Amino acid sequence: MELDLLWIIIGMILLIVGIIGCVLPVIPGQVLSWGSLLILQLTSPPPFTARFIVIWALITAAVTVLDYYVPIWGTKKLGGSKRGIWGATLGLVIGIFFFPPFGLIIGPFLGAYLGELTAGKSSNVAFKSGLGSFLGFVAGTMMKLAISFIMGYYFIVNAFNL
Repeated sequence: MELDLLWIIIGMILLIVGIIGCVLPVIPGQVLSWGSLLILQLTSPPPFTARFIVIWALITAAVTVLDYYVPIWGTKKLGGSKRGIWGATLGLVIGIFFFPPFGLIIGPFLGAYLGELTAGKSSNVAFKSGLGSFLGFVAGTMMKLAISFIMGYYFIVNAFNL
C-alpha cells in the first residue's frame, strides 16, 4: 500500500511536468504524461490493460511526430522557406526565456517573419510564413495538451478510484 502511494506520487509529478512540457519545447510533455500511466501500472492491481498502454504509446508517438511536422507544414503551406522555419524555432526559444508566457505565442511568429525578411522575401510573404508557423505551433501544442489531459483524466480516475 505504501509503495502504491509512492508510485501515485511519482506518476502525479510526471503528469504535472508532462502538462507543463506540452507548452515548453524542451520537455517532452506528452511522453512524460504517458510515463505517468506506465508508472501507475506498478500499483497493485495494475489499472490498465497492456492494450490500453500500447494504444496510448502509439498515440503519443504519432502526436510527437506530428508536433514536429505541423509547424513546418504550416510555414511551407503559407509560403515559408527554411529560413522562416529556423526563425520560428529561434523565436520560440528566445520568446520562452525573455518574454514568458507571451513569448511562446509571439516568438515563433516574429522569428518566421524575420527569417523570411532576411531571405529577401516581401513583407506580405514573410507575414504569411509567420502566420503559418504560429498556427502550426498552436495546433501542435493543442494536440499535445489534449492527449496529456486525456491521459491525466485516466491517471486520476484510476489512481484515486473515482
